[in-house]
Amino acid sequence: MRLLLDTHAFIWWLAGSNRLSVAARHAIENESNEKLVSAASAWEIATKRRIGKLPGAEALADDVPGAIAGEGFAELPITVEDAVRAGSLPGPHRDPFDRMLIAQALAHNLVFISIKTLFDRYGIRRLWETNPS
Repeated sequence: MRLLLDTHAFIWWLAGSNRLSVAARHAIENESNEKLVSAASAWEIATKRRIGKLPGAEALADDVPGAIAGEGFAELPITVEDAVRAGSLPGPHRDPFDRMLIAQALAHNLVFISIKTLFDRYGIRRLWETNPS
């Protein structure tokens, strides 16, 4: 299975956070799955660090490529086709990072690892489950 990690899923994975669902953790741990992190996530991490919305992520923001490679994940570049697809997506959702991730998941037939149910409206395959209480 080819997985695209949402930015929060990537950050939670790196932090070993229990906010990452059991299903997501198992999919990422499965060595037969290809794990991808979009250039959009690197852009989002750097942007949120700059504006103070990602405290404690300075080391990650300083070396996103190193963090991706260090986990054995692959980088997913943004193409012109991805940009056109993201800009053309229907609906009122305005977050440019989310729109790019949706476009890439659709274009590359990726399973999207994300807690955000909003993405289901776009017909992507999203993998998540609520952790038991």
